Formats: sequence, structure tokens, C-alpha cells
Amino acid sequence: MRGPLAGVRVLDCSTILAGPLACQVLGDYGADVIKIEHPTSPDGLRGHGRAVDGHGIWWKEVGRNKRTIGLYLGKVDGAEVLRGLVASADVLVENFRPGTFERWGLSYETLAAINPGLIMLRVTGFGQDGPYASRPAFGTLVEAMSGFAHLTGQPDGPPSLPAFGLADSIAGITGVAAVTMALYHRDARGGTGQVIDLNLLQPIMTAVGPAPSIYDMTGEEPKRQGNRSSNNAPRNLYLTADGHWLAVSTSADAIARRVMALVGRPEIAEEVWFATGASRADHADELDEIVGGWIGDRDRDQVIKAFEEAGAAVAPVYSSADLVEDPQVIHRGMLTRVDDPDLGSILQHDVLFDMGATPGRIRFAGRAAYADTHEVLVGELGISNDRFEDLCARGIVA
Repeated sequence: MRGPLAGVRVLDCSTILAGPLACQVLGDYGADVIKIEHPTSPDGLRGHGRAVDGHGIWWKEVGRNKRTIGLYLGKVDGAEVLRGLVASADVLVENFRPGTFERWGLSYETLAAINPGLIMLRVTGFGQDGPYASRPAFGTLVEAMSGFAHLTGQPDGPPSLPAFGLADSIAGITGVAAVTMALYHRDARGGTGQVIDLNLLQPIMTAVGPAPSIYDMTGEEPKRQGNRSSNNAPRNLYLTADGHWLAVSTSADAIARRVMALVGRPEIAEEVWFATGASRADHADELDEIVGGWIGDRDRDQVIKAFEEAGAAVAPVYSSADLVEDPQVIHRGMLTRVDDPDLGSILQHDVLFDMGATPGRIRFAGRAAYADTHEVLVGELGISNDRFEDLCARGIVA
């Protein structure tokens, strides 16, 4: 099984997370991804997070299924090499500030003249144009601007940022959808290549929800609610008698009724205000007291078993240690072991979704910087050994 994107070649010129994650997923489903890194300053993601024996664990996942080459795009000869690679590529992903590729002689118009079918995914903080286009941006900044931080945290506390790359990850997965739609347009509809202008802000704004629409129509500003929701109740984290936190959600009205019956207060479900999630949210104090009190008198396993038997929704708050031992995670193979020449065996997230006819797979973990430069440039692009050695000597390739 070669994956649904077998035969698609992707040039990954991006760094850190959103673009590289998009390319990781494309590679997981069969694309031939060539990771292009600066000859003396490889992707900073290699140094992000925990390392073991000098090898970044995060890079081993986001860099998987990618061949790696060193190429300095900011020099004329380096740009010329990239244009040669573009001739046989389907997708190019970059996340430099707007105008950088143009300055290097690598505008989409230039590249499309070489390969009219090229799809160019351009990832920036705020988009290719507009008053913020030239601003440096990271996920943290758009998490703040998107409304996420404003709505996250306790009502009487400060706004909160996530402890992980939320905005970048949402944008990266969004980029995968955009690229596959562009490939469909080109290959199934007889279309051409195109530019995809993806910014980090817009996908996380969508994920945060309709707060701008609510403000526009009502003038109301949603407020921080801690672990509660304005859409339903009871919805919160509750502490068990043996010191574990459990999450309860009642997005479906039928589930809310089951919870109240389970905790011994079925008559609450007959109240007029109980009929909708939004009106139940107005009574969150009362519902939390009832549900929290019932859960607080019981151990975690007892509560989970009772909720399951009642057909109600509950889940424990997991640490990483809990997650790797969870029977559903194990059964579904959501985490899988990947052989690696540097670290032996690495536990990684498996591919994002199962496809019956064309499954994805992890062929290899993230490789060392510049591991495949000679193979790609000499063996595939056809650069002579003499020219290759000259480019290496001048710091254009590595």
C-alpha cells in the first residue's frame, strides 16, 4: 500500500510547525516529501522540546517520511537549484515573510512558468497582504488575537495561552485540506496549479467559534467561564473521592437527562429551563453542585462505570502516562512504535485517520539534516558531481 498521495512530490521549504506539519501529514499518506533546510542553520524545530541523546523527539515525528537536503535559497545558484526541483514537483510549501521568495527570484509566476501545475502553499501569520502582512508572527500571537486566550481561563483570572502549538497545528492540518483540494482541482477537474494563501489566524478564529457573529448582532462579548460552557450544562471537571478529575459533557439533551437520573435528581430534568443546553448553562451553579457532590462521594472507577451503564458521557483527565496505557488508544493504535537508527524505537502518534483502501503509514522517523542532498540533487536532479562539490564548497548546498 503506497498511500493515496503516492507519486505526489512535495518540496517542504517551511520551518518550525504549521508548514512542516502539513508536509508530515502529506508524507504520511504517500507523498514524496523533500525537506529543504539552510546549509548551516537547519529547521529550528529540530531543537524544540525534549531531546534524547541529542535528538529532538518532536522533530523525529514532524520530520518523518521526509528526505532532507541542504540548500541556501537566498543565493542565485541556490534559487536555480530549487527551480530545477520545481520542474518535477507537485507542491511547494513555504512560510517566509511575504516578498521573500519574490526577492530570491522564486515568485509563483516564475515557478509556474517552469511548472504550470505547481501548487504553492504559502503559510504566514496574517496573510500575504494587509497592514500586518510583514509582521513576524508565531502561533502564540494569533492564539492571543483569535479570541482563544480571551475565552480560556477562570472567570476571575487572566487570559490563558495553550502549552502547545495549537494555532500552528490547526493551520497545518488546514493546509493539508487546502493542498488536497488543489490537487483534486488540478488532476480531477483539468485545472492548473495555484497559490494557497494560508494564515495562522483564520483557522483558529474558526475553531474558537461564532463570538464575532454574536458581538456583531448583539454587542455582547463572551466571557471566560473556566471549564464551563455557555452551550450546555452540566459541563465541567469534577473531583472524585480518590483525587481524580473527570470531565462531564451534556451537549445532547438526552445525555443531560440521563446524568440527572444517575445522580438521583431526575425531577430537575422536568424544569422548563432544562429543555435546552443554553438555558441549562444559566443554572450551572445548581447543576454543578448536584453533579459535583455525587461524583465527589465516589471513586473514579465507580463513577466511570456508573456513567457508562447509564449511557452518559464522562472521561478522565489524562496525563501522558495515562494516555499511553489507555486500552482504546492501544486497541486503535493511536500511538505506534517507529524504528529509528538514532534512538532505536520511538513512540509516536500514528497517522491521523484510517483509510480502508489507501492507508497511510510511517516509513521512517525524522532524518538527520542534509541526509539526502547528494541522492536528490545528483541522483535525481542530474547535477554533476563537479558542480555539486562546487556548490558545497561555496555553502550553497550541504
